[in-house]
Amino acid sequence: MMNVFCKTLIASALTAATLSSAYAADPLTVYGKLNVTAQSNDVNDESTTTIQSNASRFGVKGAFELSSSLEAFYTVEYEVDTGDESKDNFEARNQFVGLRGNFGAFSVGRNDTMLKVSQGKVDQFNDLSGDLKNLFKGENRIEQTATYITPSFSGFKVGVTYAADGAGSQYSQDGFSVAAMYGDSGLKKSPIYASVAYDSDVKGYEVVRATVQGKIAGLKLGGMYQQQEATYASDGTAIVGAESKTGYLLSAAYQIDAIVLKAQFQDMEDKGDSWSIGGDYKLGKPTKLFAFYTSRSYENLDNDDSYVGLGLEHKF
Repeated sequence: MMNVFCKTLIASALTAATLSSAYAADPLTVYGKLNVTAQSNDVNDESTTTIQSNASRFGVKGAFELSSSLEAFYTVEYEVDTGDESKDNFEARNQFVGLRGNFGAFSVGRNDTMLKVSQGKVDQFNDLSGDLKNLFKGENRIEQTATYITPSFSGFKVGVTYAADGAGSQYSQDGFSVAAMYGDSGLKKSPIYASVAYDSDVKGYEVVRATVQGKIAGLKLGGMYQQQEATYASDGTAIVGAESKTGYLLSAAYQIDAIVLKAQFQDMEDKGDSWSIGGDYKLGKPTKLFAFYTSRSYENLDNDDSYVGLGLEHKF
């Protein structure tokens, strides 16, 4: 059944892309990336070798001009796990439809929360073993959401995500995720990016996060501060008297021609800490080779976990 679905999805995307060339008013983009690493993982004193996919994905997105001041837009994206033993290796990522204009942008569907979006690109090891989600809460993609983002006012934008209590990941509770952001998260249009964000009862947690990243010549420096507190258990029961935990992340990247050297450290109170080093070598605009090493320690375990990997990424 999944193979039939995959073939249908690809055929539909190619057909739509062909039609879009004939009808320029509704252009469609087929996009994605394949990120695969050969890794040695030492976890709980057990060593394994893997050739694994790191959030490889395939998607289609597009927009349709409804009037001179209103546009419809959409995204349908799936994760593709090349290392899964099952051939049914598609998993839903962002999938939404919306309207945008002078009022901003409004969308409904499955989407990243605004708190997750607010991190920008401060996580230098995103999607790899050193990803900040291994110690920090708040990296959520929720089904049944509605999101509104304001227009940019001198570089400032505000966004809010509503997560419906009917979403299975919401533990029968309404949730809200709000973020205020300044600058360009890619640091291409501005030398600094900063944000503050707040989650209220999103996936059973209350989270406050502040992020900043800046660029000077070839050097990027970033930092994140976070407080997180459990509010609901998976059965919908309210958690009373939970302690708020604090954590922080520091990251750096330095580019020398086609090489980017990276380092990162993060720590979360009563949970553990992690540090990573690595480097990227760009073979071309869409393709890079990369290597990394991550060490992570947990408060309740005696031995550290470690990961070393060599990978190839190609975007299309």
